[in-house]
Amino acid sequence: MPQYKAPLRDLRFVMHEVLKAEDALKAMPYYAQHETADADLINQVLEEAARFAENELAPLNAVGDQEGCVRDAQGNVTTPTGFKAAYTKFRQAGWTGLDADPQWGGQGMPHVANIAVSEMNIAANVAWSMYPGLSHGAYSALYAHGSDELKATYLPKIVSGEWTGTMCLTEPHAGTDLGIIRTKASDNGDGTYAITGTKIFISAGEHDFTDNIIHLVLARLEGSPEGTKGISLFLVPKVLVDADGRLGERNGVVCGSLEHKMGIHGNATAVLNFDGATGYLVGEVNKGMNNMFTMMNAARLGTGMQGLGLGEVAYQNAVAYAKDRLQMRHEPRVKPEEKADPIISYPDVRRMLLTGRAYSEAGRALALWLALSLDTEHHHPDEAKRKEAADLVALLTPVAKAFMTDNGFNVAVQSQQVFGGHGYIREWGMEQFVRDARIGMIYEGTNSIQALDLLGRKVLMDGGKKLQRLAGQVEALVNEVQDDEELQGYADQLGKAAGQVATLTMVIGQKAMQNADEANAAAVDYLRYVGHVTYAFLWLKMAKVALDAVKAGNDKDGFYKAKLQTARFYFDKLFPETKMLSATIKAGGDSLDVDMGMFGVERDLATA
Repeated sequence: MPQYKAPLRDLRFVMHEVLKAEDALKAMPYYAQHETADADLINQVLEEAARFAENELAPLNAVGDQEGCVRDAQGNVTTPTGFKAAYTKFRQAGWTGLDADPQWGGQGMPHVANIAVSEMNIAANVAWSMYPGLSHGAYSALYAHGSDELKATYLPKIVSGEWTGTMCLTEPHAGTDLGIIRTKASDNGDGTYAITGTKIFISAGEHDFTDNIIHLVLARLEGSPEGTKGISLFLVPKVLVDADGRLGERNGVVCGSLEHKMGIHGNATAVLNFDGATGYLVGEVNKGMNNMFTMMNAARLGTGMQGLGLGEVAYQNAVAYAKDRLQMRHEPRVKPEEKADPIISYPDVRRMLLTGRAYSEAGRALALWLALSLDTEHHHPDEAKRKEAADLVALLTPVAKAFMTDNGFNVAVQSQQVFGGHGYIREWGMEQFVRDARIGMIYEGTNSIQALDLLGRKVLMDGGKKLQRLAGQVEALVNEVQDDEELQGYADQLGKAAGQVATLTMVIGQKAMQNADEANAAAVDYLRYVGHVTYAFLWLKMAKVALDAVKAGNDKDGFYKAKLQTARFYFDKLFPETKMLSATIKAGGDSLDVDMGMFGVERDLATA
C-alpha cells in the first residue's frame, strides 16, 4: 500500500521564508482582528492537518478506489467504507470552516493556510477531498452573491459541514458552451423558482455524508435572452428547509445514475435530474455566469491543487521504492555487500525523481503565492494592493489549473515508471495515482480552455497589462540577484525567457488580427511557456532564500542544499522546454490548416 507524509518542512519554507506570509497577513485588519495571522498558530494548524491526512485519509485511498460509490434504486448513494466516518471527524474538528468568516461560524484562518491543508487532503485521498472541496466553493459563491436571507439559512450549515454543496453546470449536450444549456427556471410567484433539467458530471452530487446537499445550479429563466447573457444562478437544496431552519420535504432533485470513471472512484460523480425542484435565485437575474465564476475560479485553483497533491504523493512513493529496489550493479558500488544496487543509483531514475520534486515544489510555491494573493485581494486595506493581487490571481488561475495538472499527471506517470512492471500492478497504488490525476486536465474547463482564457481574456483583451505587472516582478528579482555568481545563470535564463513572452504575445496578436484561429493554435504552448516562466521565477526566489541560509550556516539538515540542487535541475533540464515552445508558437497555425477531408469530414457532411 502506498504511503503519504505531509511535506510540512517545505510548506513552512515557502509560507514563512519565501512569501513572508505572517508579515503580509498582519497588515490586513481582518486577520489581525481574528488573531489568525500568527506563524506559530498556522504551523500548529498544518501539523494537525498533516496528522489527519496521514492517519485518517491516506489509509482510505485504496479502499475508495476499489469499492467506489453505490447507488440504490431510489437514487441514494453510499460512499466507500470509512469515508463517512472520516468526514464526521473532519467536520467535528472544525476543518470545514477553517478559512470561513467567523460571522457564519468559521475560524477566520487565512486562505494561504487553508490551501496548504487542501494539498495534504488531496495528496492523501483526492476522491474524499472533493466532498468538502465542493462545499467550500459553494460557500464562496453564496458568501459573495447570496441574499442576507439565503446566507442566514444556509451558510452556517455549510460552514459547519452539517450540509455540503455542489456546483451544477454541465449538461449532456453542453460542456464548455454553457450558453446552450436547457435547464429551465419558472417563477413560482412566491420568491421561489421551479427548476427543471438534467445536469451531468456533478462531483459529490449525491452521498451519505450529510442529510442535505445544497446544489448551485445554472438555469435559464423563461423569457431570458439566449446565450450566457440569459443564465441565472439558483440554490436548490436536496431537502427543503422550513422557516425555522429545520429540514422538511424532499425536493424534486434525484440522482439518476453515477458515472463509471477511469479514476476518483471514491467520489460520487452524479447525473442529477431536476423535476420542478424548488430553487432560490442567487444574485441578480441573468447574472448567473458572473456569480458562478466565483465558484469556478475556486474550483480551478482546487483542480490545480489536485495535480500538485497527486504528483507529490506519487513522487514520495517512487523515491521510497527507488531506494529499496535492488537491480544490477552500479559502479562505483553503492551496496557492495549486496548482489545488486538500488535503482536510485542510476541517473535516469534520478531524472524522473527530480522531475517530480521540481514540479511539485514549484507548484506548491505557486499555490501558496496565489492563496496569499487571494487573502490580499479580499482583505488588504489598500485598494491598489487589492487590485494588484486580483490581477495576479486572474492572470495565473488558468496557469495554475492547467500547468499544475499537466505536470501532476506527468509526475504520476514518471513515478509509476520508476516502479517498472510493479507500477502497473494495483497493490503498489501507482496506477491509481495515474488514473486519478488524469481527470484534472479535463474538468473545470479543459486545459485547452484554460489556455484560451489566459491568452484571449487575461492577456490580449487588456493589452497585456496584467502580464506586464508579472513581468515587473520578474525583472525586479532578476536585477536583485544579478551580482550573485551562483544565481546569475538562472537569472539570465529567466530574464531572457520573460522578455520573450512579450515578443511571443505580439507575434500571436498580429497573426490573430488576420486569422482568429492563430490564437487558438498557439494558446496551449503559450500557457505552458508562461507556466515555465512563473515556475522559474519562483525557483529563483526559493534558490535565493536557500542560498542565503547556506551562506549563513543555517543548513543543519541539508534542506537548503537540496533546494539548490533541485533548482539547478529545473533550470538545466526542465526550463529549456521554453525554447521548443517558442519555436512552435512562432511557427503559427499553418500546419493545422489542413483539408478536413483527411478526417472524413466532407464525407460525413455529404452523407448527412
